[in-house]
Amino acid sequence: GKIPVEEINQALGTLEQRTGKKLGDGLAVSVRSSAAASMPGMMDTVLDVKNKTDVISAVKKVFESWNNPRAIDYRRLNRISADMGTAVIIQAMVFGDLDEKSGTGVLFTRNPSTGEKVLFGEYISGAKGEDLVSGRRTPQSISALQSQMPDMYAQLDEITGILENHFRDMQDVEFTIESGTLYILQTRSGKRSGQASVKIAVDMAKEGYISREEALLRVSAEDVRSFLHRRIEHPEKYKSIAKGLGAAPGATCGAVVFYPVDAVAAMKKNERVILVRPETSPDDILGVSAAMGVLTSRGGLTSHAAIVTRAMGKPCICGAEEVKIDLHAETFLADSHVVKKGDIITIDGNTGKVYLGTLPMVEAEGSPELAELLTWADSFRQLKVKANADTADAIAHAKKFGAEGIGLCRTERQFNGPERLAAIRRLILAETKEQKAEALTVLRKLQREDFVAIFKELQGMPIIIRLLDLPLHEFLPSEETADHAMKQRIKELEETNPMLGHRGVRLAVTSPEIYQMQIDAIAEACAEVKADVSIMVPQVITTQELVWVKKMVNDKGLKLGVMMETVRACMRAGRLAQVADFFSFGTNDLTQAVFSFSREDVEKKFLSTYLDAGILQDNPFLILDVKGVGRLMETAITWARREKKDLSIGVCGEHGGEPRSIMFFHSIGVDSVSCSPFRIPIAKLAAAQGAILENHIAAARSKLRPLG
Repeated sequence: GKIPVEEINQALGTLEQRTGKKLGDGLAVSVRSSAAASMPGMMDTVLDVKNKTDVISAVKKVFESWNNPRAIDYRRLNRISADMGTAVIIQAMVFGDLDEKSGTGVLFTRNPSTGEKVLFGEYISGAKGEDLVSGRRTPQSISALQSQMPDMYAQLDEITGILENHFRDMQDVEFTIESGTLYILQTRSGKRSGQASVKIAVDMAKEGYISREEALLRVSAEDVRSFLHRRIEHPEKYKSIAKGLGAAPGATCGAVVFYPVDAVAAMKKNERVILVRPETSPDDILGVSAAMGVLTSRGGLTSHAAIVTRAMGKPCICGAEEVKIDLHAETFLADSHVVKKGDIITIDGNTGKVYLGTLPMVEAEGSPELAELLTWADSFRQLKVKANADTADAIAHAKKFGAEGIGLCRTERQFNGPERLAAIRRLILAETKEQKAEALTVLRKLQREDFVAIFKELQGMPIIIRLLDLPLHEFLPSEETADHAMKQRIKELEETNPMLGHRGVRLAVTSPEIYQMQIDAIAEACAEVKADVSIMVPQVITTQELVWVKKMVNDKGLKLGVMMETVRACMRAGRLAQVADFFSFGTNDLTQAVFSFSREDVEKKFLSTYLDAGILQDNPFLILDVKGVGRLMETAITWARREKKDLSIGVCGEHGGEPRSIMFFHSIGVDSVSCSPFRIPIAKLAAAQGAILENHIAAARSKLRPLG
């Protein structure tokens, strides 16, 4: 747009009249940005401007800095719209270096690291603002001003209190003292740590500045996440040697090992190790369990390593293609560094970065304010928040985070132990009915033991158990380590596209004895330990499949539902609702189906290009695609509830722990979400925020009057 030169000149004339000084003759101005969203230091500031022509040039420069590279990057990282734009402010300059009664400083009305209600900042006597910002001079704590100029400190304390009361938020204030007169140059809501954000929101609600609803809306998922995982202290100080996908959050360090057996041996000696593999398989489960974390050079966010470590709460990096692994030599090469077995590395599952050596860590811990905030969230949210957990230990972990049930218990994980893996392989390789029956008997006994342990840990909490989903060949070893009979069976089971092949409920139709074994084991465990159990059938496409499995359940007193993860199931939701007791949307596979994307291939090959080019706004595997997948879900829910009004509907994909997705699920009538245990507090907050925002919208609509 056009710069209003005439209005600027008129305003400069008014400024000259008010100050009694002329521009260039005792009066200079600063020209600075003022955007609706705080973007500290991202745009230009022009100081000490002394003639009108330069003022206009400075205004242009500040406006143009809205699109400088650092401002663009900052907006992208902080999800600030590029269309928001900025205002430009022209201020009379004041000088903190005029005499011994002058100085400059920056302060926060509360501690931005801890949230403590105390003035926090720095001050330099006899200096300009840029001296403080640039670091050319060492500042003193703001408390030093109290002894040097007690009157100025008292004024500052009073004014900052007025500002905080007016804006109802912690303020970041820039000030200058010129010859004993205090000038407030700028105030804005201050940036703060996650811990401070939670404490300030809770404290301000208790102090009456804001309501509990507003306190909940002010805290972000990132703020809560900062409490939940061990993390690297000041990671910006260290240079990484490789980067992959941050597959499971948290940071850890340990000695590098390349084989699961070495990880198990290290655990027995109480040694910390990181398991480094090209990729992991079910055979590696003991090594994964023994290691402090996992690093793979292949695989994506739904790979075996990613899923298993997330469930275990262990940090994991997948798909670090810069890591060149030589298993024979037990070394890997990254960024010209050769890392050998036994060398110490640190991995950050939050950022996907790998570092040499042991980096200092900050332990995860909650706070009284976080606990109180989540209690407030419970009073507003309507969605129940459950956990994805497959073992008694994982359920105990989920309970600590406040799970209200288990929304997804994957039974294939229970076959990963050596005894169980051997038993299911005997079943797969069985050539006679007798061999098959013997293997099934062993498996049913092992599964019953697993479920008894799980039900005891639940202590009455509800659980949804998903029947076997994996293709059978996933339980077999690699061809390189297989004997002749095993190689022959691997060849028979081999599929061109196993994720769309012989898996899920299709196994129940072609090999009904497997699902029957699982259902019998669950029923026997229920007879031993009272439990609220539902059974979920994966990969359903038609009502006939559900009826097929329902006959196996018969009169065992178990609820039966559908994992809604195929497009056809969504399109037949009305018919499926007539038979099912509940639905649970598996949004991971449903997203792949709707987009016709193979997640691992897409994330490796072209997804980053799509995101950078703006073809896709978000990674649909991290944030639910509302316009496509979301619309399909909404349609399915509408059709299902026409047939069965009280049908229970949940979400059990990892979108169930993502805040924006959760708010959408609330809006379309989902009853519960289920996610990894560590994401439960985030999910509870998001569910409360969704309910609060919906109430605000409803209240605003009720005030609207029809036209005419």
